[in-house]
Amino acid sequence: MDRAPHPRPTRLRRGLARLTSAFATIALGATGLVALGGTAAGAAAANLAQNPGFESGLSGWTCSAGSGTTVASPIHGGSAALKATPAGTDNARCAQTVAVKPNSSYTLSAWVQGSYVYLGASGTGTADVSTWTPSAPGWQQLSTSFTTGAGTTSVTVYTHGWYGQPAYYADDISLTGPGGDPGDPVPGVPSGLRTGGATSSSIDLSWSPVTGATGYNVYRDGARVQSVGGASATVTGLAASTSYQFQVTATNAAGESPRSSAVTGTTTAGGGGGDGTVPKHAVTGYWQNFNNGAAAQKLRDVQDQYDIIAVAFADATGTPGAVDFTLDPAVGYGSEQQFKDDIKAKQAAGKSVVISIGGQNGTVSINDSASANNFANSVYALMREYGFNGVDIDLENGLNATYMTQALRSLSAKAGSGLVITMAPQTIDMQSTSGAYFQTALNIKDILTVVNMQYYNSGSMLGCDGKVYSQGSVDFLTALACIQLEGGLSPSQVGLGLPASTRGAGSGYVSPAIVNNALDCLTRGTNCGSFKPARTYPGLRGAMTWSTNWDATADNAWSNAVGPKVHGLP
Repeated sequence: MDRAPHPRPTRLRRGLARLTSAFATIALGATGLVALGGTAAGAAAANLAQNPGFESGLSGWTCSAGSGTTVASPIHGGSAALKATPAGTDNARCAQTVAVKPNSSYTLSAWVQGSYVYLGASGTGTADVSTWTPSAPGWQQLSTSFTTGAGTTSVTVYTHGWYGQPAYYADDISLTGPGGDPGDPVPGVPSGLRTGGATSSSIDLSWSPVTGATGYNVYRDGARVQSVGGASATVTGLAASTSYQFQVTATNAAGESPRSSAVTGTTTAGGGGGDGTVPKHAVTGYWQNFNNGAAAQKLRDVQDQYDIIAVAFADATGTPGAVDFTLDPAVGYGSEQQFKDDIKAKQAAGKSVVISIGGQNGTVSINDSASANNFANSVYALMREYGFNGVDIDLENGLNATYMTQALRSLSAKAGSGLVITMAPQTIDMQSTSGAYFQTALNIKDILTVVNMQYYNSGSMLGCDGKVYSQGSVDFLTALACIQLEGGLSPSQVGLGLPASTRGAGSGYVSPAIVNNALDCLTRGTNCGSFKPARTYPGLRGAMTWSTNWDATADNAWSNAVGPKVHGLP
């Protein structure tokens, strides 16, 4: 979100530059013009991957949700190749764990074919890596490299596709570098995973013990949430009346097995975290704590159509990760107490008021445990001082998923189940589940209220069908929302973020009528453009705008049109 009187197109250029860079990286990896890691793999380098060409079926590989099989055509080499088909919320991930040596360099490559095909390695002990192609009508080589950590003895290499896309193919997967000492073998994949008792905030899981395993990791919607010693676990901190997907892996000193087949469990109705007083369908508006030419407002003047009001912005302090808030005299308050009283009045009217962190000019950085703790402590202090219901994450200069997750979970532990957490990533940040913003959202799904992605200052972006859409259309809104909806977020955690007027953003303004058409398309399957989702999402949370001030400047035309539409959703 921009604080300048006349929004500059810097974010547009930055988003396009990042997207161009991403495609350039893919192109270089595909053509082999650049040898990643600085050297080309020698012809005689040993391939550490087992059954790399799938000549022995799926031996050595485990594919999620039974998504993989082998085929005799098309093939890149030999007599077989992998075919894996995404379905629903499963992205057809096929993986194997390989013994490696610590502090060593490795190159991973594969030949792939299809739309949205990914290749990666996790558990490297340093930075996990991945690369992808949006479209490979013929065989295309993907390649990446990594260096193992000081204590790393195994890594997991994998391929996967994308939600709502057709089957992809992979063949001749290669991992080259120093071979590790397998020692005791990595344990096998757990079987028999099943759900047991459920409450409004927890689900019991159990599975068959695995020979040689010394422990197990539990994954919820793709993110590891628990490690246990036995063949059962209770996953807590869940939202009421919500379905979750679970997988488990077995571990020992040699490494971690591939993930088990997934099962789905649903919590019962009742209490749960992440929503505070937010209604089923909600409108979010950013309130400007500064004067940039938009109508100066006090909180009491904010339109009643807004259910969540994000106070923009808290700023970084001299302490890494910490933030503070200072009321700008330009807003017109005579005292901070009047501001606090307005917060209480909005809450008494059923609204949530959160403190937003970042904005276009924000410089908050959370890159280690110390700064994560500083962030949680400082935000909680602001919540207690001003009475905020929670926090909004609007960091437009990047974030670290590991430590932002730690910070928000620490804040949740302090604030309790009524905490409201909203996010406002740029479009480029939510193009893939491998992105740090998307990873953070999935990591905190049990305590997350809504992600209101900014569908503006974006240029052109990929939709979930692999086609490119330009901002300013109903298709841009629906095809990009589909990525989040099919990428693991609950419909209740997805909102459409748009500027309230042409002056509210550098580009991407659409009329309220287009916003309403997109809401109809996603929730009812009506008023769509050329893109129509394969299914509807009646639980969609709603919409967001930058800002309540620009809305007021235009006589609240945006909220008067979009507010009733959101509140009338099924």
